[in-house]
Amino acid sequence: MDLEAVRTFVAVAAAGQFQEAAATLSITQQAVSKRIAVLERDLDVRLFTRTARGARLTIDGQAFLPHARELLRVAERADASVRPGRRALRVDVVNRRIVTAGLVQDFYRTHPEIELDVVTLDADVEGAIAAVEAGTIDVTFHAVPPRQHVPDAIRTAPVIDEPHQLLVGPRHPLANARAVAPGQLAGHRIWMPGLDARGEVAVYYDELATAFGITIDVVGPVFGNEALLAEIADSSDLATLVGEGSRYLWPDSYDLRRVPVRDPAPVYPMSLIWREDNPHPALGELRRYLDSRRKHSPGTNVWVPKWQQRAAPMS
Repeated sequence: MDLEAVRTFVAVAAAGQFQEAAATLSITQQAVSKRIAVLERDLDVRLFTRTARGARLTIDGQAFLPHARELLRVAERADASVRPGRRALRVDVVNRRIVTAGLVQDFYRTHPEIELDVVTLDADVEGAIAAVEAGTIDVTFHAVPPRQHVPDAIRTAPVIDEPHQLLVGPRHPLANARAVAPGQLAGHRIWMPGLDARGEVAVYYDELATAFGITIDVVGPVFGNEALLAEIADSSDLATLVGEGSRYLWPDSYDLRRVPVRDPAPVYPMSLIWREDNPHPALGELRRYLDSRRKHSPGTNVWVPKWQQRAAPMS
């Protein structure tokens, strides 16, 4: 169905006259008549009856009018869904419990006029980069190890250096510590079941474990975060590492403790990933906001993997 003909039909129905509808649409009255004639031929009905006062909707025209208006609304939404500057900025936050989701939420609070489409792709950095390159998403957050292939059209820049916290139950030996150093974790069971041995997360934790003599146990079925928290709460030897900005909820009876890891503070480096030629105006606003919120740098008392020590700031 010709949407311009539908638009013309709605304009004539609103104006009640072909001449006034033509002025509204900035076309000739003859063009209005031709469009209505084409639409009536396509539908095989009469939509208007001409009178001395103008044009009056027929019964079929009255029946078609609400559907015509809905067709135009759907077309407008379809156009806005893909047009840069009119559609929402598609942001992959990776996981709604981690720091990226909180930062994007804070960005939206600061810029409520910017429409966001927040998603979580089930992908490692390679899959996320492919999604950005294909235009499935506008931006994503991932650590980018040095061996990771990055296409020429893709740009990456460090935006988050997130410190770790040790999450333990009330009977764990470190439960009452105000802070722990990475070396103190040697000999303790750091349980992270289901940690992907192939992704950039595994690359980071391998280097962290080697640097401080930490043993990270990835053995065990994955029943979800709730089951993991319950196991840690009930154990005197299990612990896990979580990001400082991660958001987890548990019953008060668990009495779980989040103990900062310091001196040095290991930080997980995450970069923003986007296409250089992406014209969406909200992308620049998001980049500037994230750059302003970056708290940590390799110059402070932190530990970062070797590849991040060579990373350049966002520009």
